[in-house]
Amino acid sequence: MSRILVLGRSGQVATALVPRLRADGHEVEAVGRAEVDLANPPAARDAVLARRPDLVINAAAYTAVDRAETEEAAAMALNADGPAAAAAAAASLGAPFIHFSTDYVFDGEKGEPYTETDATNPLGVYGRSKLLGEEALAAANPRSVILRTAWVCSPHGANFLKTMLRLAAEREELGVVDDQRGKPTFARDLADVAARIAPAALTSGAPDTWGVFHVASRGETTWCGFARAIMEGSLARGGPACRVRAISTEDYPTPARRPADSRLATDRLERVYGVSMPDWREALEDCLDSLLGPIKARKTS
Repeated sequence: MSRILVLGRSGQVATALVPRLRADGHEVEAVGRAEVDLANPPAARDAVLARRPDLVINAAAYTAVDRAETEEAAAMALNADGPAAAAAAAASLGAPFIHFSTDYVFDGEKGEPYTETDATNPLGVYGRSKLLGEEALAAANPRSVILRTAWVCSPHGANFLKTMLRLAAEREELGVVDDQRGKPTFARDLADVAARIAPAALTSGAPDTWGVFHVASRGETTWCGFARAIMEGSLARGGPACRVRAISTEDYPTPARRPADSRLATDRLERVYGVSMPDWREALEDCLDSLLGPIKARKTS
């Protein structure tokens, strides 16, 4: 039985990850900011050293994309400096480090799915802070696995899916951006990937085991397409639904620029770890089942 320290306790990924790891027989301690504050790198280092884990998984992050534009220091501390300090502490214990990153490290101009070797070019502070975190923690702990993912949703926490359901109960129509393309990915699937990587990370010395991996659902859509699928699935379960009108990014200005096409290619994950991600539509149905219950049978006359 391995001792695994999960940084982050109440976020979407951590909520799904902890029970998954325990089901695999690991001894898991999940800590929130009160116990391990990644925004305070020396404290984060000391907290990891005191717990002496066999593996550290960082599921904590500063994710307020727009607010990061005016809170750069906070974003950098939580997404870069803190994870690097925790990774260095893990390295001194001989422990590998698994870390979640983002598709926002790319500018979205490639026109096809990004691979792990493609050039990065974040458009805003959030993406830049996550990229610096990747670089710093990889340097601090060569036995690191960095999982870049995208458009994360789950039945827990704040996310696009739950926002759409809330607004659908309040409005008759929503305008949703239709010119940003990506791959909705669900926390339960990310937890499954991390849990499947953990045994290899604990035992492997193979160079291919480490580095950056893209983790995203199969299939692709736009935010508008995602919203329409959410409404359709909610309606089938007796939940709230409303019309979804396609709009452009220019129609919905935000403080931070988003990549127009941040699709991630997952070939390396499949090749090295043998993990194949589900289609986002299948994962959406499972998530809606958790939130709203199963699809209601149609009445027949």
